[in-house]
Amino acid sequence: MDPTIVLLIILVLLIGLVVAGLHIGLVLGMVSLLGTYLLFFDMTITLELANQSAYAVLRNSVFAAIPLFVLMGEFMSKSGMATDLYKLANYFLRKLPGRLAVATVFGNAVFAAVTGVSIASAMTFSRIAYPEMRRFGYNRAYALGSIAGSASLGMLIPPSVLLIVWGIVIEHSIGKLFLAGFIPGIILAILMGAYCTVRAGMKKELAPAVTEDLEQKPTGKQFISGMGVVVLILLVLGGLFAGFFTPSESAAVGCGGAIIISRIKGLTLREYREAIIDSGKTIAPIMFLLMTAAMYAKFLALGNIIEVIQDFINGFGLGPIGVTILMVVIWLLMGTLIDSLSIILLTVPIFWPIGEAAGWDVNAFAIFGILAIEAGLLTPPFGLLVYTVKGAVPDPSVKLGEIFAGSIPYWLLMLVVMVIIWVWPQTATFLAS
Repeated sequence: MDPTIVLLIILVLLIGLVVAGLHIGLVLGMVSLLGTYLLFFDMTITLELANQSAYAVLRNSVFAAIPLFVLMGEFMSKSGMATDLYKLANYFLRKLPGRLAVATVFGNAVFAAVTGVSIASAMTFSRIAYPEMRRFGYNRAYALGSIAGSASLGMLIPPSVLLIVWGIVIEHSIGKLFLAGFIPGIILAILMGAYCTVRAGMKKELAPAVTEDLEQKPTGKQFISGMGVVVLILLVLGGLFAGFFTPSESAAVGCGGAIIISRIKGLTLREYREAIIDSGKTIAPIMFLLMTAAMYAKFLALGNIIEVIQDFINGFGLGPIGVTILMVVIWLLMGTLIDSLSIILLTVPIFWPIGEAAGWDVNAFAIFGILAIEAGLLTPPFGLLVYTVKGAVPDPSVKLGEIFAGSIPYWLLMLVVMVIIWVWPQTATFLAS
């Protein structure tokens, strides 16, 4: 069958099934098998596609980094290290206006460098930071915005699950993508922290000065636990950046370090078992998604579908700038409906060849795309990070509108960093080159 007709059938089916609420992994597998069959009308070729894709995913050692980083984050979260890290950040930032919000941003940034998952960061700091900020009279939208906005750092600051998946999808060095995300991630964290301070300084009722028990120094045990997180991050990222570890090896080192520190913190065997089970619940859907995404990518390649889409877009004569804006708009719109991982698996096999033709560097384009996708998670009316915070905060009176309102400045800051990368791609390529 003509590839253009197959593309139209698959796109209609893909959008329809996703909107209908089917799991994105099932949708990708179904449309890939159907699309391949429509191209060749040969069941042998169709089944061979599924076989090769599953085998390629399950035997690739790179995929070991994902479960290990997720498990590392679970150990740290259950042991209370994230809470200790937040208390340390709050203490050392005590001279700044809006220090609890700033501590949330930088605590989120550091915790993000451990878990690599923005949803996990949003859930953790919704429970840790929000009650503290409200206890000291912080404005609700201001407090909620700092949690939801800074949670997006989890997908940018390495090690990031999204960067791992992006590298796998386009068959590019994950280590270089980690390096590419480091400087933009730090810039974004600094901009977010600066916004919290400036806003609190300009409008003091948003964040009243704290003069009570939070002035007390953290205990020695809390200090060791919080600094243990920092040391572990330096070990994982330092070894990766220095070339001592591959991404999978750095994940193994990080997971081993998390086991040691969490044991010192007193994590029980039952809690270790719970952490392993919880991480398995997170990892299994991701691995299934990656397998079906491999089928989807192979289907696109077999039918030259990517060239069909490229020709269609080029027919509008948008030029490199117009094409880039179009991709950003699609990413933002998709971010209101589905999760980041699914967006990458659906779009990157198509968008990267288009971006490459538009003159983008592979590393800069990845970070630019991650930022656009994460911004989509804060975009009304269905930003997934906003709904995560709403479900996790221990306050049933919180309204979605408050979280969206508080998140808008952070959404704008993400767009600012995207423009910086677009104008100065060296921001994301300096360390990776």
